[in-house]
Amino acid sequence: MQREEMKDLLWFLAVAREQSFTKAAAQLGTSQSTLSHTIKQLEARLGVRLLTRTTRSVAPTEAGERLLATLAPRIEEIDIELASLVEYRDKPAGTVRLTLSDHALATTVWPRLKPLLASYPDIKLELFSDNGIRNIVEGRFDGGVRLGERLEKDMIAVRIGPDWRMVVVAAPEYFSTNPVPIVPQDLIRHSCINMRQTTSGGLYAWEFEKDGHELRVRVDGQLTFNSSMAMIDAALAGCGMAFMPEDIVADHVRAGRLRLVLDDWCEPFTGYHLYYPSRRQLSPAMAVVVNALRYRQK
Repeated sequence: MQREEMKDLLWFLAVAREQSFTKAAAQLGTSQSTLSHTIKQLEARLGVRLLTRTTRSVAPTEAGERLLATLAPRIEEIDIELASLVEYRDKPAGTVRLTLSDHALATTVWPRLKPLLASYPDIKLELFSDNGIRNIVEGRFDGGVRLGERLEKDMIAVRIGPDWRMVVVAAPEYFSTNPVPIVPQDLIRHSCINMRQTTSGGLYAWEFEKDGHELRVRVDGQLTFNSSMAMIDAALAGCGMAFMPEDIVADHVRAGRLRLVLDDWCEPFTGYHLYYPSRRQLSPAMAVVVNALRYRQK
């Protein structure tokens, strides 16, 4: 349907409802003659008479009544939807979609967003747990969570968490039959639990740093997961060494269920940031999410 045809239908609807060209013209902000000419053109295109005109009144014909019955409810639905869109300017509403790792979800994002559900019942959250690195524009996400050192330059980044580090752990039983590694290169002779990155499909290379010297080690072993929680279970079972965020294994280390090794090679790095496209205007719902996640150092 052409734009002009849509306008003609709206003008017909106004005349049919008012049953007056004079009143409809005043409502539409046009002249009576222009309105009458437009309706005549619409009737000519459709090949049917839509309105019966007398010197005192205007009434829909049978065909006009049918068009009115079909058109009016649909226009009303559109008006209702447009009115609901205006609410987005006044109160936070709508769906916010974020892509993030299971670690970021469990330790940083979900604990802070959970209280929002009661305060903002019109906000819906879709939190897509993924240990890969996704293009948020192509994936139609409102934002994503990454470590600060991996952010793209054309993104706005908001820090949402403190610095943290990855550590190497294994069950004490594992070291009863295997030597303790002294340097990261020793890991190639150990059974290690790998993490497969979802988007790239590759195995995550363990990253170390000491005295400004950076080192990446590709390890091998019987097990590969894409979930941090599964890796912890495997490490506790003595299946090998795991490279894990320190905060989620700290309780196991303190309790002696896991032993931390290569501690001096595990440097902290910039923590999580929420990022989103710089050219996109924030919706009220996304603004609420950003404010709730923003890191406030104590």
